[in-house]
Amino acid sequence: MNKKSFLSLCIAILIPVTCYLLLKSASDNAVNIPRHYLLDTVIQSVKDGKQINDSIWHKTANITLTNQLGDTVSLYDRPGKIIVIDYIFTHCRSICPVLTRNMVKLQHSFIVGGDLRKKIDTSVVQFISFTIDADRDTVKALKDYADRFGVNHDNWWLLTGDQKKISRFAFEELKVDQFSGEPIDSDFVHTNRFVVLDKDYAVRGFYNGLDTLELSKLARDIGLLMLEKDKSKKSLVFLEIINLKWMWLIIVIIVAIFVAYMSKRRGING
Repeated sequence: MNKKSFLSLCIAILIPVTCYLLLKSASDNAVNIPRHYLLDTVIQSVKDGKQINDSIWHKTANITLTNQLGDTVSLYDRPGKIIVIDYIFTHCRSICPVLTRNMVKLQHSFIVGGDLRKKIDTSVVQFISFTIDADRDTVKALKDYADRFGVNHDNWWLLTGDQKKISRFAFEELKVDQFSGEPIDSDFVHTNRFVVLDKDYAVRGFYNGLDTLELSKLARDIGLLMLEKDKSKKSLVFLEIINLKWMWLIIVIIVAIFVAYMSKRRGING
């Protein structure tokens, strides 16, 4: 094999190897989408002779309560949004004021153009604060509390109603006791966690609402969840073919074609 032919062969091998390494590097450095938390079940099926396990993640049940404006609202009333939930009560003198101030900052981070004089983008996220003292937190008490902290009512509900329903929702649907990082009274959901639901009402995160670093991560994760693709529309072609064994198969084919071409050329020249 002459020098020119050897160089051509090296280039033919180098191209797929380079492509593989670039794609692998991109995959290794890919952004991590917030994980799911609550698994309902795993469904097993067989496709093309291979066993496939499909995880069925828990979809948070709907709940209907009354907000600070006196309107009857439901969790499912704002489809297509990321939902951020916390638990407060208006006469709290410990963590609740801090949680509310931090959620206000989070709400302001979605102001269009970053200017407080401009309107908040209500198409992205819905904030919900459940009271854990519904007997004292009337609609008026919640409205006064919201106004005191500068809450924008367009995409933030402070909800009151049946206290047993609110507590049951926290423990049975959101499982706050499992991820709060501290013990929680079953009759008094006093937690510092912000809970995030995705557009399908699945729990995707528990964040310490008192920690500024956690809040920064929460804001980032909201953006990632908004960009998350529908699994039914996701293409996995590259994930299926970008595999080392496929790369070597491609190299073998290229080399075989190259050798055949060179043999034919030598036959013609001979």
